[in-house]
Amino acid sequence: FAWKPILKSINDRETSIVDALNQAKLARKEMETLKEDNERIIREAKIERDAILKEARDIKDRIVAEAKDAAKAEGDKMIESAKQTINAEKNAAMADIKTQIGTISINIAESILKQKLDNNEAQNELVQNYLNKSNLN
Repeated sequence: FAWKPILKSINDRETSIVDALNQAKLARKEMETLKEDNERIIREAKIERDAILKEARDIKDRIVAEAKDAAKAEGDKMIESAKQTINAEKNAAMADIKTQIGTISINIAESILKQKLDNNEAQNELVQNYLNKSNLN
């Protein structure tokens, strides 16, 4: 009569071991599924990170290019303005020099004429030369 309880105990133990093994298999499968999901999530996160970094680099490159273009345009504008200022100052200086040369030429001519025309004979000679030249033309 002790044999039945021993067999029942062995069967119960065997059933509990089989159940534990099945639970372990299920847990292992669930862990593998979780691991695969985790790896997939990590791959997707890396892809998203790479896309975000590429977009950030593109934005940075665009901003740098725009800044370079703006700086070049501003530099060109400043150079053109400086050229115009230099030309205006050059033209003003040339006009001033021409005026000064004209004034000096008139003063020299007056001085020469005063010296030459101090006597009547020189005056008559100058008038005669002028008339001769105008008759030839």
